[in-house]
Parts: sequence; structure tokens; C-alpha cells
Amino acid sequence: MYRVLIVEDDEGIAAGVERLCRSWGFSTLRTVHFRQVMDDFTAFDPHLVLMDVALPCFNGFYWCAEIRKVSKVPVIFLSSASDNMNIVMAMNMGGDDFIAKPFDGGVLMAKVQAMLRRAYDFAPPAPVLEHRGAAFRPDSGELTVAGHPLRLTRNEQRILLCLMENKGRIVSRETLMERLWETDSFVDENTLTVNVNRLRKKLDGAGLPGFIETRFGQGYTLCSEENDP
Repeated sequence: MYRVLIVEDDEGIAAGVERLCRSWGFSTLRTVHFRQVMDDFTAFDPHLVLMDVALPCFNGFYWCAEIRKVSKVPVIFLSSASDNMNIVMAMNMGGDDFIAKPFDGGVLMAKVQAMLRRAYDFAPPAPVLEHRGAAFRPDSGELTVAGHPLRLTRNEQRILLCLMENKGRIVSRETLMERLWETDSFVDENTLTVNVNRLRKKLDGAGLPGFIETRFGQGYTLCSEENDP
């Protein structure tokens, strides 16, 4: 069952969209605390987000940019402000589609289903990578430790993915830099060190001390146990 997160502060519209989504067999969650959109996103782990532009506290563009730091999940904007500037802004901030209010429910569901097919139907889900109680989903970039979500930046996700794909092997700094920047030009080794240290600090705080080990002169590897040499 696909999960749809609805971020809409107009109670009537939000309730109508929720009824419509559920009638099509989707599981839904409506955000009601608009300072905590990312909390809802992390807890619900939606397959698609329906996002209003004009929201209390921070607008939909802001929340879409925050989502894009951790996930590639499709985001469809819903807005009565359908001028070209808002449409361009929505796409530039990481949105996948823009639907002007008022909208037809059938059109909305057709766009939702088309977006879900493109995002999920034609590619098998990537396997979850697990190590010492940490579970990483390459498709969404989501990391959970003992079942609790841990937010990572995009660079931290790439580093962790590379290490978990090579579990049991040493990954060179050069390999990580190529993964991080997808190029061998203009790479700053200090930036890699900073990102690895930040990732380590987050893992330490989540109860995984020593998760990443430095092999001097060789690179990095994942420790199978906390007290590995």
C-alpha cells in the first residue's frame, strides 16, 4: 500500500484530499503541526508528498528543500498561486509536479498514480543494508538504528552507502571521494574528513560507537563489533 503524506493547512482541502487518496487505496497522514513536517515525513516514510505552497511558519518550498536533503520521494505541489514564478520555484526547489487549485479530484489522482508508477513500478526496491543494528535504505537514504530514524545529509548517505556496500572490505579515500563528488576533479580531502567525522558523531550518538574505523594509509571500513581493533 502506497503511503501519501498530505501537507495542507486548509482543513477542508486536506480532509477532501485524504478521503480521495484513501478511496484509491492509499494510506495517508495529514500534517497538523506545521513546524514538524520533517518529523511526520521521517516517521511516516511516505512514497509521495502532496505539498501546499502557502503554509504556516515555513512555506512548502522550504519543506521540499528539507525533504530533498534526505530523500528523492516524489513531491507534488498544490497551490492557488499558479503563476509562472511559483511553478518555476516549485521545480527548482525539487518538486516533481504542480497542480493549481481548485483542482479536479480525478486529475489529481491520475497525476498521483502516474508519479507513483514512474517512481516505483519499474524498478525493484533496493535491498536494505544492515550492520550492527543499523538499517540503511539506498533508495530513500533513510537510516534507522535499532528502529529509530537518524537523519543524514546527502554526503553522509553516500559515504555510508559506499561503506555498507563494501562491508568487510577497506574502502579507500579515493573511492569515497569519487562517490561523494562523482568526479576526480576539484576534490578537497579535508571535506571528506569533515563528512566522515560528522557521520561518526551521529552514529556514536545513536549508540554505535566505533562503527566506522580508520585504517591509516588505506581508508575506512565498518567494524563488525564495537571493540574491534
